[in-house]
Amino acid sequence: MMHSSQPVFRALADPTRRAILEMLADEPQPISKIAARFDVTRPAVAKHLRILKEGGLIEVNQKGRERINRLRPETLKQVTDWIAHFDKFWDDKLENLKKAIEEEVE
Repeated sequence: MMHSSQPVFRALADPTRRAILEMLADEPQPISKIAARFDVTRPAVAKHLRILKEGGLIEVNQKGRERINRLRPETLKQVTDWIAHFDKFWDDKLENLKKAIEEEVE
């Protein structure tokens, strides 16, 4: 997940898009239902949805006349796996801090 992860992180960078993802985690929804929850125009919501789709975080399926937006949790798993790669860094730093504190106390 190197350079190709940029669209994912771009999509996650915006609080409105993160809120949309939270909504879609509950259930797939059409743009009308999503737009009703935000104080922005429908075209603005459509742009957010396009960026989420470009990041691979959602997919859009046609259902009759509606386009239903659905979360793609497998993409979020890739993000968490990438972030987890850095857990060792924090584990090492915290272990060093613990040792330093214990040495001061002795």
